[in-house]
Amino acid sequence: MVSRGEANGRRDDDTRENIAYIRQMLGELRQVALGEGADMLCYLIEMAYVEAGDVQAGRRPRSVFHRE
Repeated sequence: MVSRGEANGRRDDDTRENIAYIRQMLGELRQVALGEGADMLCYLIEMAYVEAGDVQAGRRPRSVFHRE
């Protein structure tokens, strides 16, 4: 049986990996938008990229609705 602490630790690891993956994909999408000259889309993706970085670094909560 898996202890609650181990399960939470795995969930935290999964969350960190998922946020890192999202940030990586946003970086790639930004490059595509930049190449297409989609300035507003590029800006919005960049804002999401910055937000993902802040969440990843622990400077911002994952949700404004649910405090961690």
